[in-house]
Amino acid sequence: AMENYCVSMIAHLWGIPDNEKIYDDFIGTSTVGSSEGCMLGGLALLHSWKHRAKAAGFDIEDLHSHKPNLVIMSGYQVVWEKFCTYWNVEMRQVPINGDQVSLDMDHVMDYVDENTIGIIGIEGITYTGSVDDIQTLDNLVSEYNKTATMPVRIHVDAAFGGLFAPFVDGFNPWDFRLKNVVSINVSGHKYGMVYPGLGWIVWRHNTADILPAEMRFQVPYLGKTVDSIAINFSHSGAHISAQYYNFIRFGLSGYKTIMQNVRKVSLKLTAALKTYGIFDILVDGSQLPINCWKLADDAPVGWTLYDLESELAKYG
Repeated sequence: AMENYCVSMIAHLWGIPDNEKIYDDFIGTSTVGSSEGCMLGGLALLHSWKHRAKAAGFDIEDLHSHKPNLVIMSGYQVVWEKFCTYWNVEMRQVPINGDQVSLDMDHVMDYVDENTIGIIGIEGITYTGSVDDIQTLDNLVSEYNKTATMPVRIHVDAAFGGLFAPFVDGFNPWDFRLKNVVSINVSGHKYGMVYPGLGWIVWRHNTADILPAEMRFQVPYLGKTVDSIAINFSHSGAHISAQYYNFIRFGLSGYKTIMQNVRKVSLKLTAALKTYGIFDILVDGSQLPINCWKLADDAPVGWTLYDLESELAKYG
């Protein structure tokens, strides 16, 4: 029951109307970290694509012509590389560079074709601290889908930002308010504020098209039937209890206060970095509380950021 309560609260934070119910309208599960959530989201995209490809007359066994692919920016978390390796999916990486530190909306659709199982939007890029412009991506996908044989869907990897963005301002729509977003994962042990490892994933609609039947299991266990979606069957319930406690204990207002304070710390750090006059700020922490900077080209120093990293590591 606590798991379902948590899934429902998270789903409603992400733009699913309050009058919609788990199982009747949407579905989700806890996971062992957000990496399992990513894996489940990717598998749902893959199996859904296979069903639709077969219906369209594709020979999905012909990997020369119809090998499934996944489109993602090159600053992805390693679980996406694992997903593509484990399930024989081509990973199509949209490059980032010094000026483009999130998914390149001018070129992302160049990587999409009839074999694309989905596009991953990232709400919190580990290496840069930026967020993908998922609202613009949704518009691009909507335009593409008007004439596409195989419409494309979006999964949002919100491991970092999924339990931060709903409580502060400054974010464009990135969640289930967008038409083509079918699933979102988040980490409970980041801004959900519980111990590792806990994650969550929610699918917008509880339909076989969005979450295919082969990913749903009914397990006879200890005298009753247990519904199972997650990859891991046995895992601690303590983290779920902690998540439920935090949601009830802090509430919406409590989470807002905490996340606003976290943002203030991030902005204070950026302001302090600027006072040195030797750094170029790439991401200032005004959205997610991640700061990204580099040495200015004309910085009069005899060390690199790697040297700075090494010195900081001495302090833990």
